Amino acid sequence: MSAVHPTGSRRLDAAGTVSRIRTIIDKEWAEVFKNRVVLLTVGVMPLVFTILPLVILGTMRRSGALSGSGTDVPAGFAGVCGAMSPGDCLQVYVVDQFMLMFMLMPLAIPVAIAAYSIVGEKTTRSLEPLLATPISTEELLAGKALAAAIPAVLATWIAFLVFIIGTAILGVPPAVRAAIASPTWLIAILVIGPLMAVLSVNVAVIVSSRVSDPRAAEQISMVIIVPVLMVFFAQIAGFLVINARLMGLVAAGLVLLDLVFIYLGARLFQRETILTRWK
Repeated sequence: MSAVHPTGSRRLDAAGTVSRIRTIIDKEWAEVFKNRVVLLTVGVMPLVFTILPLVILGTMRRSGALSGSGTDVPAGFAGVCGAMSPGDCLQVYVVDQFMLMFMLMPLAIPVAIAAYSIVGEKTTRSLEPLLATPISTEELLAGKALAAAIPAVLATWIAFLVFIIGTAILGVPPAVRAAIASPTWLIAILVIGPLMAVLSVNVAVIVSSRVSDPRAAEQISMVIIVPVLMVFFAQIAGFLVINARLMGLVAAGLVLLDLVFIYLGARLFQRETILTRWK
């Protein structure tokens, strides 16, 4: 009898895990995207958050609002502009406010998907057969988390790309476009965005695994956007200037938070309770 090499066994286990997670993702997308509310959230929010800053920039350029002295931006932000003209500095200030709007997308979009993912299956009684299969709790939650996070991250990245293209079409000055493609923005969109999506998904999964109403799960999970809104208002008021160093610190903090909530999600998900006592 030939022995199975340990490395080969681990590879088979890893392949099986990936296969089961992909099955969960395919199942989630097939079911969740039949929901019109989810489709509207994934489609409309990126569209609005992309078009709105472009409309504001275009309106500012046509109205002559960029010919002022530059005193319309907070004193703390003026130092960020360096040798930019007052008009360019004002445009950078405006688009920086919308950077936080782009960061709301990977927070809000996954909630609409993940909050429904468990509570919705509870109400349709389709979760119990799934839990009775050999799939582990970690694989189940990973599949549901990825199914919610991937569309949110892709929608955010596509919206950001369209925004950059739109600024070029509008004739936004190169200095302003360079500020949009700066390390601060890139860290926010490409790094913090996915980390926020993972955090949002895990919060929504934890909440949806503990309540029995999809709407209540979504509403409770939406509390996670409050810190971003606080930063948004702090920046508008001039109390806070977002830069690459701050974004790096936020990214590091989000990594730790993601690990904590991933652990809590697996610990708090009561598989046996759902299988035996949930009604």
